[in-house]
Amino acid sequence: MRQTFDESTDPSFGAKHVPLIRQAMAEQGLDGFLIPHEDEHQNEYLPAANDRLAWATGFTGSAGAAVILRDRAAVFVDGRYTIQVRDQVDQSLFEIRDLVDGGVPAYLEQAAAPGQAIGYDPRLHSPDALYHLKTAAAKAGAELRPVTPNPLDKAWGEARPPQPTAPVVPHPLEYAGEDSSSKRHRIGESLAARGAEAAVITAPASIAWLFNIRGGDVIRSPLPLGQAVLNADGSARLFLDPQKVTPELPAWLGNEVRLETSEDLPQALTELRGKRVVVDPAQSASWYFEALSGAGAEVLRGDDPCALPRACKNPVEIEGTRRAHARDGAALSRFLHWLATEGQVNPPDEIEAVTKLEGFREETGAIKDLSFDTIAGALGNGAICHYRPTRKNNKRATMGSLLLVDSGGQYLDGTTDVTRTVAIGEPTQEMRERFTLVLKGHLALSRVMFPAGTTGSALDALARVPLWSHGLDYDHGTGHGVGSYLGVHEGPQRISKAPNTVALRPGMIVSNEPGYYKEGEYGIRIENLQVVTQPQEIKGGERPMMAFEALTLAPIDRRLVVKEMLTDEERHQFDAYHARVLGVVGPQVPADVRAWLEEVCAPL
Repeated sequence: MRQTFDESTDPSFGAKHVPLIRQAMAEQGLDGFLIPHEDEHQNEYLPAANDRLAWATGFTGSAGAAVILRDRAAVFVDGRYTIQVRDQVDQSLFEIRDLVDGGVPAYLEQAAAPGQAIGYDPRLHSPDALYHLKTAAAKAGAELRPVTPNPLDKAWGEARPPQPTAPVVPHPLEYAGEDSSSKRHRIGESLAARGAEAAVITAPASIAWLFNIRGGDVIRSPLPLGQAVLNADGSARLFLDPQKVTPELPAWLGNEVRLETSEDLPQALTELRGKRVVVDPAQSASWYFEALSGAGAEVLRGDDPCALPRACKNPVEIEGTRRAHARDGAALSRFLHWLATEGQVNPPDEIEAVTKLEGFREETGAIKDLSFDTIAGALGNGAICHYRPTRKNNKRATMGSLLLVDSGGQYLDGTTDVTRTVAIGEPTQEMRERFTLVLKGHLALSRVMFPAGTTGSALDALARVPLWSHGLDYDHGTGHGVGSYLGVHEGPQRISKAPNTVALRPGMIVSNEPGYYKEGEYGIRIENLQVVTQPQEIKGGERPMMAFEALTLAPIDRRLVVKEMLTDEERHQFDAYHARVLGVVGPQVPADVRAWLEEVCAPL
């Protein structure tokens, strides 16, 4: 479980590997090749064997892309990674471009030449993404050409790590809350209602949820890599590497699920000839659409039928995540107490902070893994949103600085994700004022009530208005979905400026994480997870309203709060949250931590 702090790549990767890729391109008659971050399963976090973008460029962020042409190349990242990419990528080889503003399509329009053949691997791109890429290439007079195997994999050759084969194990009903048969028949009925006879499921989180199984093929997420075909009658075929199949798995899956190997998948798709089959064009690779169409199936483009049901946690999952957050909150509170005592005398460096927090989580005896590599950013590193400490860039906190720590754990009963920003020594007035603006936005999003049909996009501004009123903002989303002992980033819901058509529903878990980042100096973020509650009637109202229940339980650094900037309502809300933290976490921690909690959770 322990986080490592060595660089897994370096800027020399480009100089070493780009010539090999170009040689393989030439052998396949290609003038270029598109490298997405995503793998065959459209994963955000990747096993080492599928981290093609990192191997080609040196860039290790969780979102990005690259284009390698015969005489030029570019790497694409979003606003979270603009500093990291310059540290990791050789800029004499790669032009650094914005992934969001124009992205790869705009680059193809400008850089591709008429008559060029630019390769792509149909197993790595969704049809939705390919549509925009093909349109851009056509405007330049170039052609996108599918290639299998792709030139990057050929260049990687025997040096490529093996595919993961972590055991696939049952996820007990005491945590799942609904057996797989019930889920499969429920989703099967939804397929029939759409006029479909089957669905091809490729998202690892959906496979884990649907069959009540967990694995370990993806870093920091208990996901099994595989595929499934779900029929409208609730029966299914599950395709896994035989090395992953544990002795208890066949009986756990039951008679309605046929367990097969990954090599059986192409034939299974052929056997869907003449059937109406749902496949998600945003989540599944283009290869599935081509294979099904070639076999004579009628492909119905539609959302992954498991995504929305998976996002709406059942009562057992909600109670489980409450337990997980209470347990995790005790570990985090022990860490915050350490920062408030020893850390104020001997300020830690980032690696020391990460290691100490991991130790407290391990002492729970229940953690299975981190939910992502801990972000501990001291001084200017705190202003890098998705920063990860390494031995090379490790900084020590100093008196009068801020330390931002974003972390989480994977427990059988839930997944956690929490950020706290802590003052080391005496913070400046500017730090306190900007922290309080972030806090005001966090509190506003915590207490809002909203009717059915409300999307996260409609709520996003609530967290930003206090910052906006001072000419400030942050360049990331305000909230993402979170799984139940699954991925720490889960859709289809989110809270962000970007439009989202998926309404928030009871049982959905989302983060609430506004922030402020002063480049080169410090970062501020406050993050809790919260679950959407059942709608309640409002006295004198006409429509029932949903709300958020805070799941995360850990104190917020009151030394950074300017009380005078808070309204009476906000002070009451802040105090009520801390009373709950003390009531739930206090009994779980040692006496000295409990005494400290009583101080920091006292009313403002």
